[in-house]
Amino acid sequence: MTQLLIIGGSDAGISAALRAREVEPSVDVTVVVADAFPNYSICGLPFYVSGEVSDWRGLAHRTVNEIESKGIRLLLNHTATAIDPAKKNVEVVDKSGQKQNLLYDHLVIATGASPVRPQIVGLDLPGVYLLHTMEDSFRVHQHVNETNPKTATIIGAGYIGLEMADAFRHRGMQVTLIVRSEVLRSTVDASMARVVEDELHRHDVEVIKQVDVESIRRDGSRVMVSGSNGFRKSADLVLMALGVRPSSGLAARAGILTGARGAIRVNREMATNLRDIYAAGDCVETWHRVARQNTYLPLGTTAHKQGRIAGENAVGGHRPFAGSLGTQVVKVFDLAVARTGLREDEAQAAGFTPFSHEIKVWDHKAYYPGAHELLIRVTGDRRNGRLLGAQMVGHWQAEVAKRIDVFATALFHAMNVEELNDLDLSYTPPVSSPWDPVQMSAQDWVNAKERNIG
Repeated sequence: MTQLLIIGGSDAGISAALRAREVEPSVDVTVVVADAFPNYSICGLPFYVSGEVSDWRGLAHRTVNEIESKGIRLLLNHTATAIDPAKKNVEVVDKSGQKQNLLYDHLVIATGASPVRPQIVGLDLPGVYLLHTMEDSFRVHQHVNETNPKTATIIGAGYIGLEMADAFRHRGMQVTLIVRSEVLRSTVDASMARVVEDELHRHDVEVIKQVDVESIRRDGSRVMVSGSNGFRKSADLVLMALGVRPSSGLAARAGILTGARGAIRVNREMATNLRDIYAAGDCVETWHRVARQNTYLPLGTTAHKQGRIAGENAVGGHRPFAGSLGTQVVKVFDLAVARTGLREDEAQAAGFTPFSHEIKVWDHKAYYPGAHELLIRVTGDRRNGRLLGAQMVGHWQAEVAKRIDVFATALFHAMNVEELNDLDLSYTPPVSSPWDPVQMSAQDWVNAKERNIG
């Protein structure tokens, strides 16, 4: 019987296991899971800490029983420590330190990503937390419930940082958000970031920009954060949210090549440079469909897709990964912030001749109650009008996510900006207009480009 071994039990690993069993029901599948929580929604952790999700068990995409019912063996609380490609085995160790070697015919590496830990003093002090795993969320949740902190300092303004600012305010805490950059959020352009910053201020979140955190120390029962330009801030709780890096060390030690930001290098079929070894998810490079090059895009949606392809190909398939557009959305209090494709600077770096234009437009007919204004930024190529990317900020109930998905679909099919107007999109006054906001932004982009060129 063919032995498929998968290292990692999050989105990519479980997707690979399930797809392999669908394609080849006779394959023997074992998944090595470093903790006791396979296939949990890490993206949902802020909503558990906030109390909006009352039971952490609800964060499971699938339960252990559901996964095992598909004929998949789960080795929970086991960590892979070494891969021997010549002997086709993987050394794993359980929580008690007991080692064993697992043989494989085909291997999928889905080790995910690890939180960035800067080289500063005090990261391991009581009251200082990361939020990346289920255990992390339990620790933060317990701290909040047992000590009832009044203040929190968050270092970093990525998805977790922004969502945790919302979560801590939901729990009644005063929140300070510290970022190194001049612009609050690097994944969208400055005009969009300013709207997000205004929303944070509106909900009484203190935003401190252009500060490098240099040390963290105890300040009595509190935690003191010190940084550049004489910055000092004391709080009951500190959360580090500086993003992630690929967990590729295990693969690299086995001779597997790495690329962008140290992520595992794979081809479009998710195969590594070593025979019978595939990789997927937040530990690997991602083919960007617009930029036509590999990059590092650790997103749950991408991990699910890559895992599915790796699982299928590991048991004999040849399906290529279609590529990612970096489509993403985050809810920050009452706002949704979304993007897909390339920003103007990214498009320039990829060899395009980009032109960007913004428009403010109502999400539905303004005469119907509850209309919300959307800010939409479209980036296209000056030379041929090809759509290159889009960004959007608006009320979270204004269908921001689904409208960025329209742009994503157009990008996937390499459409021109003008062609968005040909799409047959739905309309009724409570939800849209005869020309959807996506199409109005496309028309405005075309007009602006013509004025700019002419």
